[in-house]
Amino acid sequence: MLGAALFARPTILTMEANSTPAQTAEDASDVALMALIGEGDHAAFRTLVERHQDAVVGTVAKMLGNPAEAEDISQQVFLRIWRHAKHYRPEAKFTTYLFTITRNLVFNETRRRRNRREVSTDEREESSHLQVEADPDRQPDSALLQAELQQAVDAAIAALPAAQRMAVVLRRYEQMPYEEIAVVLDLSVSAVKSLLFRARTTLRDSLSHYLAE
Repeated sequence: MLGAALFARPTILTMEANSTPAQTAEDASDVALMALIGEGDHAAFRTLVERHQDAVVGTVAKMLGNPAEAEDISQQVFLRIWRHAKHYRPEAKFTTYLFTITRNLVFNETRRRRNRREVSTDEREESSHLQVEADPDRQPDSALLQAELQQAVDAAIAALPAAQRMAVVLRRYEQMPYEEIAVVLDLSVSAVKSLLFRARTTLRDSLSHYLAE
């Protein structure tokens, strides 16, 4: 069973999606590792987890907004990889297969959350009274402003519908091309572009206060 130590904190990536020879070589390596894992090779499995754990944990954390749950669900992703490795066929990039499993588990969790009241109205009102009022004489420094902006961006992404949120996370943070996102989400490329257009429009509206400053 996977240990929590295998799951390091995610590194946030902001580059645009690009296909490189190194990525192609890595995919071939992933396929080779999956063949070994299918034969029960634990060392190959550890190598695969170490290679992709940051991306999976980071994606799940951005989708769900809870680092603890992100690690738990990420472990479930890799456990599924282990259990089904003998049936794996490299019909697409390994990362497409990996993030399709991630999508399924994240969307399941999103639906479960939607059907559950996590915070009661009374608790919400009570916590609102505990907020400290801002001091108008105190000007926030640049670090605080940056932190506030990052929180606003995270909140705006978290408020997107699940499919839009996943498309944004895979495109912006995992540098995934449209074609691969389409396979992960089981959509056409044009549908993915439409999702991203709507998501970016919503994000611009949500963050208009910060963009105007």
